[in-house]
Amino acid sequence: MSVQSHIAELERRHAALERELDEANQHPSVDGTTLRELKRQKLALKDEIVKLSAEAKVLH
Repeated sequence: MSVQSHIAELERRHAALERELDEANQHPSVDGTTLRELKRQKLALKDEIVKLSAEAKVLH
């Protein structure tokens, strides 16, 4: 898998988590632990995207 396709896949997963988080925020029955975990996962993906993007720029 190329770096660009890997970044694209991470961006798709990040967008999916964004939608899931938005949906969870609209339901009062969702607990804070679930929201924190979704936010943590989303941030981890964003960090990985930024890291890989920076590395890809260095290589080119």
